[in-house]
Amino acid sequence: MSHDSNPFPTSDQDRYAIWEMLVREDVDGFVNEDWSLFGRSFKHDGFCGLDAKGSLNPADWQVRFPTVEAYRDAWLEDASYSAATAYAEDRREALFRATNMLDICVQGRTATARKTFDDAIALEGGGSQKLNWQSVFFCTKDDDGWKITGFVGFLPFTSA
Repeated sequence: MSHDSNPFPTSDQDRYAIWEMLVREDVDGFVNEDWSLFGRSFKHDGFCGLDAKGSLNPADWQVRFPTVEAYRDAWLEDASYSAATAYAEDRREALFRATNMLDICVQGRTATARKTFDDAIALEGGGSQKLNWQSVFFCTKDDDGWKITGFVGFLPFTSA
């Protein structure tokens, strides 16, 4: 299976759709610096994004993204930085390879999805950029499909 293949069968409509939203649309939008590909996935009313700052202790967490617009601005800044970085390999392929999102729990019209990053992207001239964190997304299903209502991001992740 290629790294950008959705691991859920189309018959598992909810998990399939959530994976497409949180992995494919995020990666493709990020690589293309195109928020419109991922931005339509957010529910603006009541959104909240927390930055765990690499800590499992909630006392260390910060409301870094009180609005979708605040998250969009940070996401676009990161996408621009990534696009300007000299990688020795295909960035899209590397991002898909580093991303795992098999833990999706759907309860009616509400879902959580845990997305992990655990790999590195080779840099031109040697070395690599490590991708090693996890995020937990909160989603709701409305008449237009699944939407992201918030997340706790940048949690520590160990694959052991």
